[in-house]
Amino acid sequence: MSASPIIALRKAMRAHLLADPALVTALGEGKIFDEAPRNADPPYVLFAEAQMRDWSAQASRGAEQLLTLAVVTTQRGVGSALGLAQQMIDRFDEASLTLEGHTLIDLRFVSMEAKRDPNGRFARVSIVFRATTEFQ
Repeated sequence: MSASPIIALRKAMRAHLLADPALVTALGEGKIFDEAPRNADPPYVLFAEAQMRDWSAQASRGAEQLLTLAVVTTQRGVGSALGLAQQMIDRFDEASLTLEGHTLIDLRFVSMEAKRDPNGRFARVSIVFRATTEFQ
């Protein structure tokens, strides 16, 4: 049985981000997490919420996913986080990624939301992508 389409997409997206020298430099080496470790120094990227729906056709099994990535910084204002988020949007929108056990049909940017935590310490920009995949 193939791995979850969500896991396969996250692995491919992580590898794609780590292949971008400018983004790796801006974030710092390896700062792409499913959950930020305690005392992680921002900036960093988190794989946040994911939703998956059946997208099967008569001839093939598939999935539609809504995947959220969050950029977290401690810079005053959200400008730094917005800049990193835009780099990620540019990197992923309509990207052709290789997924383990699945074929990526389409990957598109859907939306962005910028917020500051209530205590004002962190800025967080969440970006949502829509992906459609088929099982191999």
